[in-house]
Amino acid sequence: MQTKLTSAGLIGILGLISATALSSFVQSSQASPSGHAPHGIVTIDGVTVPDIGPLPTATPTPSTNLNYAAKIELGKQLYFDGRLSKNNAISCAFCHNPGTGFADPRQTSIGIDGGVGGRQSPTVYNTAFNHLQFWDGRARSLEEQAIGPIHNPIEMGETHENVVRKLGKIKGYQQQFRAVFGTDVNLQDLANAIAAYERTIISTNSAFDKYALGDPKAMDESAVRGLTLFKGKARCILCHSGSNFTDNQFHNLGVPQVGPAKEDLGRHDVTRAERDKGAFKTPTLRSITETAPYMHDGAFKTLEEVVDFLNEGGGANQNLSAFVKPLNLTSEEKTDLVAFLKALTGEPVKFQMPKLPK
Repeated sequence: MQTKLTSAGLIGILGLISATALSSFVQSSQASPSGHAPHGIVTIDGVTVPDIGPLPTATPTPSTNLNYAAKIELGKQLYFDGRLSKNNAISCAFCHNPGTGFADPRQTSIGIDGGVGGRQSPTVYNTAFNHLQFWDGRARSLEEQAIGPIHNPIEMGETHENVVRKLGKIKGYQQQFRAVFGTDVNLQDLANAIAAYERTIISTNSAFDKYALGDPKAMDESAVRGLTLFKGKARCILCHSGSNFTDNQFHNLGVPQVGPAKEDLGRHDVTRAERDKGAFKTPTLRSITETAPYMHDGAFKTLEEVVDFLNEGGGANQNLSAFVKPLNLTSEEKTDLVAFLKALTGEPVKFQMPKLPK
C-alpha cells in the first residue's frame, strides 16, 4: 500500500535530506593526501563501497610532473596539433573533442587514413582521478596514455622518433620546451606536457554537487528519487562509487559485440587472466550527457538504452560481473534514474583554441 505525500511533507523530507547531505558532503570536499575525498560508505548485498559526493578540491598530480601555466599551455598546443600523427591531421582532440565532452560522438573512432578503431573514445573529463587509463587499463598514468595513440597504427600511425624529430624542427616548440623543461623536444616531456593539460579538464559543480553541498533546489524531485535508486535498488553505486563515480575497476556487463570485428577481450589483453575476459574499466558518470554513445564499443546511443540494458541484467556472458542482476525497475523509476544521471553534468570547461607554434 502506497502513502501519498503532501507538498509540505515532501518539502520537509527534502529539507532533511539536504541537511544530512550538507553535514556529510562538506567534509568530503577536503582532499585527502591521496587526492581523493574522504566520504561515507554504502553497503548493498554485503558489499561496501565509498559513497558518492563532490570531487576533492585538489586534483591528483604526481610529484614528477607538477602543473604550472607554461607547461599546461604547451600541453594544450600539443593536444590540438595534428603534427603528432603521420599525416599531420589527427590530433588528440580529433577523437577527444572539447565540443563533444572531450570524447567522440561516433560509435568507434576513426583514425589515420580512415582506419576504424574497435572501441569508443572515452572522455578526458576527470582522467586525472583514474588509477589506470584506457578501457583496458593498459596505461598506468596519464603520461603513459598521452603517447600511446601516437604509434597506434589505426590512430595516429606515427613513430615516437619521427614525432620528436618533426616537432624539434619547429622553432616555437624548440623555444617552449627549453623554457618549460630546459631541454630540447623529447618524448617524455611531450607526454608530461599533454598530461599536465589533461589534468585541467575537470567536470564538477553539477546539480548533484550543489545538492550534496546543501542546496535542496539544485535537483528536481525526479532526480532526487533517482539518487535514492542509484544508491539502492538500481545498484549503480556498486561500480560507480566515490567522488568521480567510478570504482576504477573492470567489469563484464555482457555488452553486445558491435560490428564484424573479433571479440574484444578488454582487460584480459593486459592481464591474461581468464576472469578478465570481456571486462572493461568503469567510466566516470560525470557529464555523462555530453559523452554519448555509451559503453566501450558505443553500443548504446542514449542513457535510456543503457538503463534498459542493465535493468534486464545486462547481456549473457560466462564472465558476467556478479554485480549485474535484473533490477525490476518500473518505467517511472527508470525515468527518475536517468534524471539523476543528467544531474551529474558539470559546468562547461572554459576553452579557447590555442595558436599552434610554427
